[in-house]
Amino acid sequence: FSLHKHTHTHAKGPAISSIVGNSEEPLPSLSDLHDCEPKLEFDDTELLTPAPLEKDVMVGDFVLADDSDLENEEPSNPLEDDFEELREQTENTQSTLRQNKCDFLGTDKQGRHIFGIYASRFPEKSQLEGFVRQVIKEIEPFVENDYILVYFHQGLKEDNKPSAQFLWNSYKELDRNFRKNLKTLYVVHPTWFIRVIWNFFSPFISDKFRKKLVYISSLDELRQALGLNKLKLPDTICDFDDKLNPSRSRAQQPSHPAAAASAPNGRPTMQFGVPLKFIVMHSPCLNSIPPIVRKCVDSLSITGVIDTEGIFRRSGNHSEIMALKERVNRGEDVDLSNVNVHVIAGLLKSFLRDLAEPLLTFELYDDVTKFLDWPKEERSRNVTQLIREKLPEENYELFKYIVDFLVRVVDCADLNKMTSSNLAIVFGPNFLWSGRNNTSLEEIAPINAFVDFVLQNHKAIYLIDVNQRTVTVD
Repeated sequence: FSLHKHTHTHAKGPAISSIVGNSEEPLPSLSDLHDCEPKLEFDDTELLTPAPLEKDVMVGDFVLADDSDLENEEPSNPLEDDFEELREQTENTQSTLRQNKCDFLGTDKQGRHIFGIYASRFPEKSQLEGFVRQVIKEIEPFVENDYILVYFHQGLKEDNKPSAQFLWNSYKELDRNFRKNLKTLYVVHPTWFIRVIWNFFSPFISDKFRKKLVYISSLDELRQALGLNKLKLPDTICDFDDKLNPSRSRAQQPSHPAAAASAPNGRPTMQFGVPLKFIVMHSPCLNSIPPIVRKCVDSLSITGVIDTEGIFRRSGNHSEIMALKERVNRGEDVDLSNVNVHVIAGLLKSFLRDLAEPLLTFELYDDVTKFLDWPKEERSRNVTQLIREKLPEENYELFKYIVDFLVRVVDCADLNKMTSSNLAIVFGPNFLWSGRNNTSLEEIAPINAFVDFVLQNHKAIYLIDVNQRTVTVD
């Protein structure tokens, strides 16, 4: 099973680093400074005397190995009293939290979907299996693409602790896409239990899969690793982080990079991390199309490139993408002719994600997230009206330009395997996000459906030119 599995299975403790480097290399573990285990966490009885694992399942990500020795001495817990207090807060909010099995936290530096799962939302043991199945169902549409999982360990209690055998059985049943396309599993606020459970499973898991785990001991490290300075999380987790890291309060968190980049003293040559209107005013934009977007689209439209299998699905080399972004923002003329297709695709996604305001604007957020509630016979009219009448002109032109290109990508779906729904899953969160909170999974579904609808009905929506788009919609 998906999240639950990934969550506990990969808890390891390699070296320490808070910086995410090359996207194609495994990420190292982060700080080990707060390795304490509150008594509300798991005891180690069942871990030290586990049910035997069946050797006939050691295939795929598993390799046969001897059991490793497990430490059986639990360190003292200086935060026990604080954790008791947090437990009461968690119990008071449990009924409201459990309705959402996991959260969509946004996209990381390479445009990969990020999902968060919280130990504080686990139900009692008898309901864990159903909980895991529901989590899998929620994120299953997204795991065809590379994705990131963040597990928040704070709030795990005695009455909702899964057994080691349950974790093992859940992992065995994971679909291949869940394992293969999971790029990184971040474990936030790891404890002694996490390390014990990792030692328990480590001998049976392949090196490739094992390296996907990264320990995170503070929310600052998580924000830096994901490239998300704005991260809306439950108050109990933020409070717990403040107790573990008292020198860094939430009030000191840096502002969103887009806000800084959009300041009046930003370089006129900047195209990443600034408002679209800023780019149109300061760069040579034909029909409001930023130069770097046009370069990316031109490079990706070439035969032999546009039909690359998994285009926009696979993440490109992060360091190459960052280097290109820096060069563009300095005003350099970049040549993409010899750049890897996935790097160019990542650059285009990064442009959209780095806009100070989403391309479909904050104003349209509430309307678009109601898309699935609209009667089917009204969807065409409503979508057309939103795009033609509510988008600023530069947003309308750029959205139309990118949609036209994505339609050509869909035309090559037999080769690149990217249907309109696949592209909608990739581009939905990059076209639109909330200006208030994290976009929930419930809101992601209508956003993606909206984009899918536009891709399938683009001819009707863009039948007229932008200069003639003041029309009467019946």
